Amino acid sequence: MARTRKTSREALDEKIEKAEADVIAAKKRYDHATAVLKELLDKRDAIRKDEILSAIVKSGRSYEEIMNFLNVGEIEGKTEE
Repeated sequence: MARTRKTSREALDEKIEKAEADVIAAKKRYDHATAVLKELLDKRDAIRKDEILSAIVKSGRSYEEIMNFLNVGEIEGKTEE
């Protein structure tokens, strides 16, 4: 059986099609990975918020007292500049 040789144009077209398919597959993997990452980060943030709220409740301090405490660091940092 004689084997026919592909023209350089046909070979190039096949390589382009394969490269496009590779890019599409890579984008799907990337999109999935970023969706998983976002979900995990959202879960972590929710846990952190719960921990902060729990610590605030346990401290017995009022909202104003906590905000004043947090703002003192900002004010002191600005005066040192």
